[in-house]
Amino acid sequence: MTDAILLVEDDTRLAEMVASYLGGNGFDVSRVDTGEKALGLQGRQSFEAMILDLNLPGIDGLEVCRHVKAQSALPIIMLTAKGDPMDRIIGLEIGADDYLPKPFEPRELLARLRAVMRRGQTSPHAGSTPLQFGRLQIDPGAMVARVDGRPCDLTTHQFQILLVLARAAGRVLSRDALMDALRGEALEAFDRSIDVHVSRIRAEIEDDPKHPRRIITVRGAGYVFARIHDGDKHVRDRV
Repeated sequence: MTDAILLVEDDTRLAEMVASYLGGNGFDVSRVDTGEKALGLQGRQSFEAMILDLNLPGIDGLEVCRHVKAQSALPIIMLTAKGDPMDRIIGLEIGADDYLPKPFEPRELLARLRAVMRRGQTSPHAGSTPLQFGRLQIDPGAMVARVDGRPCDLTTHQFQILLVLARAAGRVLSRDALMDALRGEALEAFDRSIDVHVSRIRAEIEDDPKHPRRIITVRGAGYVFARIHDGDKHVRDRV
C-alpha cells in the first residue's frame, strides 16, 4: 500500500518534478496549488504527510499549517524561500515538523519526508513506563507530555526532542547529537532549527520560559535536561 502525500505548491514545474520523483519512490502524490484547495482536500481525504509551500496565493502556507496542526498531527514539511529565516522560524513555532529551502535536491526532500513520517508513526517506546520529573510527565507510549496533568501542545518532532533530552537527564547533548538521534542523518553545522523547537518546548513545560529551570542551555555545548529543579518541591524523580 502506497503512502498518500499532499503536495501544496503553485509552481507548476516544481510540483510536477516533485510529484514525479516521489511517485517513482512509492508515494501516491495529490497536488493542489492553493491553500484553500489544500484545506478542502485535507478535510476530505487521509494523508500520511503534507509538503507545503509557504508562498501561496490566497491563504498562505503559514495559515494552512495553523489550520492543519490545530486539528491533527499530520507531519508537515515546509518549502521556504532561500535566505528567508523568519518564515522558517514562524513555521516551526506553529507546528511544522521540518523545512527545506528552495532550490533543493529531490533526494533530500525524500529523506526528510521519510524521517518525519517515521517520527509520526507509533513510538518505538510505546507501552514503556512514563517518565516523571516532578510536575512534568513524559509518556512515550502516548507520545504526550503533561504538566500537572495538562497535555502540552508539542509537535511529534518536539516531543521526540524532549524525550531524548529526558532520557539523557543530567548529560549535555549537543545540537548535532540531538538531531542525529532524531533523524539518523548529519545536519549542516549552521542549521539552528533545533533552537526553535527547544524554545517551543520551554514555552510548554517551563514556569518561566525566559529563565528555564528544566532544559538548560550550556553555552557552546548544547542542552542539558535538569533532573531536579526547585519547582519540583521535593518530589522524587524516577526514570
